[in-house]
Amino acid sequence: MRRVALFLLLTGLLASGQGWSNSYDEPLNFKCPPGQSISSITSTHNNFYEDRLWDFGCKETFIQSTDCFLSHYVNNFDQDFTFECPLHYVITGMNSFHNNFFEDRRWQFYCCKSKCEVSSNCQWTSYVNWFDETFHWNVPDNHVLVGAGSYHHNVHEDRRWRYKYCEQIC
Repeated sequence: MRRVALFLLLTGLLASGQGWSNSYDEPLNFKCPPGQSISSITSTHNNFYEDRLWDFGCKETFIQSTDCFLSHYVNNFDQDFTFECPLHYVITGMNSFHNNFFEDRRWQFYCCKSKCEVSSNCQWTSYVNWFDETFHWNVPDNHVLVGAGSYHHNVHEDRRWRYKYCEQIC
């Protein structure tokens, strides 16, 4: 019992020291400041909680955008999804909530219209993580994040992630 308590204490201290945008089993609601979009994504998985912590970087993307929206939920628990913001929109935030029965999250994405041109020169990454692993991914220079795809595996109780990014021309 002391080992479990020590493990939980250390996990909590490590998580709180990283500046994560959520806590295990708790909702995630992250939005970049106005005029910015997501520039990096970091996530770590914990097998005790069967959940992930998330952290994001943001970069200046446009002067100001008032044309923003939050997508509908793009998945049900344990479901694959592929999401893309509409043409000329970029991802500026992510929202999700965790369910302990399914050990999975449902996801929504914030999209804002860019004042710059988002070209059709786009590509999907390969999967940026393996199950149960920490990952860090950066949006390439002169590009913006426009999509995300993920699938869930019940044995690992985790998701693998891939991202779509496009060239931005201002």
